[in-house]
Amino acid sequence: MRPLPGAPGVAAAAALLLLLLPRARSDEHEHTYQDKEEVVLWMNTVGPYHNRQETYKYFSLPFCVGSKKSISHYHETLGEALQGVELEFSGLDIKFKDDVMPGTYCEIDLDKEKRDAFVYAIKNHYWYQMYIDDLPIWGIVGEADENGEDYYLWTYKKLEIGFNGNRIVDVNLTSEGKVKLVPNTKIQMSYSVKWKKSDVKFEDRFDKYLDPSFFQHRIHWFSIFNSFMMVIFLVGLVSMILMRTLRKDYARYSKEEEMDDMDRDLGDEYGWKQVHGDVFRPSSHPLIFSSLIGSGCQIFAVSLIVIIVAMIEDLYTDVYVSGHVPATAQMWKSEDETEELFLCFRHVSPALNSDQNVVDLSQRGSMLSTAIFVYAATSPVNGYFGGSLYARQGGRRWIKQMFIGAFLIPAMVCGTAFFINFIAIYYHASRAIPFGTMGLVLGLKVAVCCICFFVILPLNLVGTILGRNLSGQPNFPCRVNAVPRPIPEKKWFMEPAVIVCLGGILPFGSIFIEMYFIFTSFWAYKIYYVYGFMMLVLVILCIVTVCVTIVCTYFLLNAEDYRWQWTSFLSAASTAIYVYMYSFYYYFFKTKMYGLFQTSFYFGYMAVFSTALGIMCGAIGYMGTSAFVRKIYTNVKID
Repeated sequence: MRPLPGAPGVAAAAALLLLLLPRARSDEHEHTYQDKEEVVLWMNTVGPYHNRQETYKYFSLPFCVGSKKSISHYHETLGEALQGVELEFSGLDIKFKDDVMPGTYCEIDLDKEKRDAFVYAIKNHYWYQMYIDDLPIWGIVGEADENGEDYYLWTYKKLEIGFNGNRIVDVNLTSEGKVKLVPNTKIQMSYSVKWKKSDVKFEDRFDKYLDPSFFQHRIHWFSIFNSFMMVIFLVGLVSMILMRTLRKDYARYSKEEEMDDMDRDLGDEYGWKQVHGDVFRPSSHPLIFSSLIGSGCQIFAVSLIVIIVAMIEDLYTDVYVSGHVPATAQMWKSEDETEELFLCFRHVSPALNSDQNVVDLSQRGSMLSTAIFVYAATSPVNGYFGGSLYARQGGRRWIKQMFIGAFLIPAMVCGTAFFINFIAIYYHASRAIPFGTMGLVLGLKVAVCCICFFVILPLNLVGTILGRNLSGQPNFPCRVNAVPRPIPEKKWFMEPAVIVCLGGILPFGSIFIEMYFIFTSFWAYKIYYVYGFMMLVLVILCIVTVCVTIVCTYFLLNAEDYRWQWTSFLSAASTAIYVYMYSFYYYFFKTKMYGLFQTSFYFGYMAVFSTALGIMCGAIGYMGTSAFVRKIYTNVKID
């Protein structure tokens, strides 16, 4: 019988579909199970407690694998891949609602090399992370005796899994079976599984990982209230000063217009009106300036949208909180430590108030994936504001400006990540993307390049064209003089450099308390979930930044210095300098991080965060100041 045309291809496609079907049907993605259906225990990472970002693959330590056949794992999201999440199957046989009695699942042949690896991990307080049905589990590798001479490995994993109907709602791990590490011996690793019925609802199963006492502390509420009152005071003060001062200026300028030329020449000519012919002069380096403004507007749009999505969809920043270990783990606490080292392993009761926010941790890397998607989708914002500003300033190389604006932030982030990746490779950390793993590297490169060249760049082009056509024509209320006006000498505190340095103090003062909570959620073992606070702080930051830059610009123009564009941008962007300085304080006084990898990781990404914050604040300050400058010169009659 003659085969139909294309039958081999259809058969191959059908076979491929059948091969992929079991993987696509993985029950941990649907979060529903049938009785005695397979439940997968994934092993994620292991690393020192104090260096949260310094993590390694679980089996980089000489742990053994269970006898069950492994299951191949694939990355669900780009954010998961970029975060170095590489889950490996534990080999343990776990079935839904099927208890497992204590039994050995593998055996470690402990030679000297393996013992040294375990001893090093115990000395550095290594802990490991696992997942069951996307629920994180933590445990400690081992402990030392009081004298620090003998070292012990926890060999027994006692799992207690709570279920509600056909869903898993709770997982607890108790590490037992302490065995002394002696070279040339065999260590048996064992486990047990106990299933318990639970009343916890599936949508509330992550409540126990939250820490309301930390984020909803009275200090947090007081800081928000203090910042809010500062905003009201600052806005009122700025409004009163500017309104009274501008009213006097308008009255004085109106009186001067009634004078004849002789009286006007004999009078004192000073103030912001005298620079009306130069105030709308294009800024120096307009290509870079407009690219920074466009990028800052995009960062603001991304921040606003991601916070709103996080409030609605309950995204999370990261997952490192709690587990359940025996009381002997308290030996990790030393007298000179201000914080318990085993804080991340404390038992947290799942019973929280029903009005608490709930964090959905069902997708690892969801926050990063959302941020990447939103950044790509908001590229027209970058092109519109950057392209229109560049056109109004008379720029002609708009294609070059578009490329710089589109790739400014991605190049900064990728460059920093590329540098840190070399250090991670040297340390063999799990966050490293080794060049030997060509499939993963190629996949990430293809994904990033596709996002940049097929999403970000075309959308930026659309925004640039719209910006140039809709608002690219200069419509200044004052005519620009052909010859620049000389800038008179002024007192030292009116110099742009001094204004830039002082401009970021108040904006930083309005957010530095929230910076502590954000830093703690990212660099310590807390889950940030109070995105309502973050939204309020973002609004406060914008208002304070605009008010401060308007005051700085008014004083600058009153000193007859028309170089307000870069001054307004940099005075607002200087907030990032104070944030980065605060990160040094946080690193040395609030953490116990150590080592080249963790130090470079911390200060590298804090530099990226501070730079992005500075660009966003600079764009906000410039946009507000630009509206103020246009308003005051529109209301003045210019001959």
